[in-house]
Amino acid sequence: MPFGTKADATPSNAASGAGGAITGSGPGKEQRVTKQRVAVSAALDELDDFVSTQELYRILQNQGVSVSLATAYRILQSLADDGLVDVLRNGEGEAVYRRCAVTGHHHHLLCRNCGKAVEVEAPAVETWAARIATEHGYTEVAHTVEIFGLCPDCTVLRAAGKL
Repeated sequence: MPFGTKADATPSNAASGAGGAITGSGPGKEQRVTKQRVAVSAALDELDDFVSTQELYRILQNQGVSVSLATAYRILQSLADDGLVDVLRNGEGEAVYRRCAVTGHHHHLLCRNCGKAVEVEAPAVETWAARIATEHGYTEVAHTVEIFGLCPDCTVLRAAGKL
């Protein structure tokens, strides 16, 4: 699956809970912690790579979790708004989500073929972005940098003519 642009979200670990507890430490509104929200959050915790809402919905259905596709969309968007997941756009423009292990600002190295993602910090990029913004008089600047290529496994497949 080829990947494209990144939607802005700052990652952190999600709080889980049950019943009528309220959560939401990010910029989004506070959210009730429902069974569906806990199930979506737990499923994201088990995945290593970015997943579309429909892919996550299928995973939840296979696990016997009762959640509608519309609810899955709302929960993922809420998690993204609260900065609890990173969001990218794949080659078809579909949003894909992932819980990132790195807290704070970071970037991704993404495989164009399989979607494998590696979190990377790039201090030189941070310095460059700040310098460029200052040179042009910009303030309150944010940026995203994503690097696309083939992961080692896909590189081997390509070399063997299997890609």
